[in-house]
Amino acid sequence: PRRVGHNLLLRLSTRKPDVLRFLSNPAVPFTNNLAERDGRMMKLRQKISGGFRAVTGAEDFAVIRSFFSTAKKQQWDVLNAINAHPNVLIAQLKLA
Repeated sequence: PRRVGHNLLLRLSTRKPDVLRFLSNPAVPFTNNLAERDGRMMKLRQKISGGFRAVTGAEDFAVIRSFFSTAKKQQWDVLNAINAHPNVLIAQLKLA
């Protein structure tokens, strides 16, 4: 195995366009912090309760968290979004 710094240098040299994409496309974030924050709540739930009793409970929790996360990113009022028809929400989606 190569040293960590060497592996990073190789990765940067072979994937330079992907690594620097945020410079040419303003829609691409500089970091992946938003994705990490989205996953943090799942981990927190697992840590507090010790996990889920069933796979369906975990799936339901993931769907609900995903909905709330999307509503927040779309700058929707969460209570209105919960009560809205899905077709209305789809029509209001802002694509990045």
